[in-house]
Amino acid sequence: QVQLVESGGGTVQPGGSLRLSCAASGFSLDDGAIGWLRQVPGKGREAVSCISGSDNSTYTKDSVTGRFTISRDNAKNTVYLQLNNLKPEDTATYYCATSTAKGYGLGYVCNWAMEVRGKGTLVTVSS
Repeated sequence: QVQLVESGGGTVQPGGSLRLSCAASGFSLDDGAIGWLRQVPGKGREAVSCISGSDNSTYTKDSVTGRFTISRDNAKNTVYLQLNNLKPEDTATYYCATSTAKGYGLGYVCNWAMEVRGKGTLVTVSS
């Protein structure tokens, strides 16, 4: 059974940084894509960034490109999301998600084929 445990959220001022972690069990990072989605109350979840299990390629949402960076540590079976230059509109609950979908581009998988398995970690950006 896949279990994902997110951590690292918190409250920061605009321009601040956080590093989110997602520790995976029951899922090897080589099994498929893993990444981050976020959700604001009253809105749907949106893909933020994903990393491929096969070739380490990444997908990142346009509005956070250059500010957010996804990475993984296979030895720890953990994925990270570095959040820099945070903005109030980045406030959301961030969820870790996985996918074993094959035959699709990573962008498609990240936006449409991810399964959220964790409880999320809240990021609040406020002055």
